Amino acid sequence: MQMKKTIFSLFVIGLVILCVTGCGNEPTKDAIKFKEEYETINGVTNSGGLEHRTLSIPKDNPFIYATGEEIVEKIENNETFYVYFGSSYCPWCRSVIERAIKVAKENNINTIYYVDIWDGDHVEILRDTYKLNDDGEPEVVFEGGEGYKDLLKYFDNVLGDYTLTDSDGNKVSVGEKRIFAPNFIYVEKGKSIKLISAISEKQKDSREELTKEILKDEENQFNKFFNN
Repeated sequence: MQMKKTIFSLFVIGLVILCVTGCGNEPTKDAIKFKEEYETINGVTNSGGLEHRTLSIPKDNPFIYATGEEIVEKIENNETFYVYFGSSYCPWCRSVIERAIKVAKENNINTIYYVDIWDGDHVEILRDTYKLNDDGEPEVVFEGGEGYKDLLKYFDNVLGDYTLTDSDGNKVSVGEKRIFAPNFIYVEKGKSIKLISAISEKQKDSREELTKEILKDEENQFNKFFNN
């Protein structure tokens, strides 16, 4: 009997050791994809001769890829969730994304839906794109993807206006709202509650060094955003 107890005890201890060293949630495919997508262009020079910021994205990041249509469906189902609109090629997104992940984890936010606004060639795939014609009037040069108009409708209360600047420096409204990058939005029971970019007012250039003051400002913004 004593031998059986000893064997059983050793078995339990073994399970505990295995769990400590090997158990836990494995990174999702989306999380790994997000990490690879953002890290692949570390230090790469873009077509304008500017170098992409180098990032270190944890494997257990909270991002799940979604389309505009899928976000609309979640809204219409009265779900509560976080969504991030951005792109790995967006320099402002690269300025805030590491702090977004850090603070989300600290606030036990395990899921943030990610809608990529550009494709791999830095080409718009989600939003409407306008330009000013020869008469100074806004005209569409790219129609947004499926669900985009619905997103503008559902996020109307938190989105900013879409404006263009003419040759004289005047702002011209295109007559619709705009999802910018980065935009983090919190939706509660199908209603958009708040939006942040988390870009610090202390940061004047998208590729400048992120000082302690800038990072602290980002962290404070994300803490307020994720604390519901």
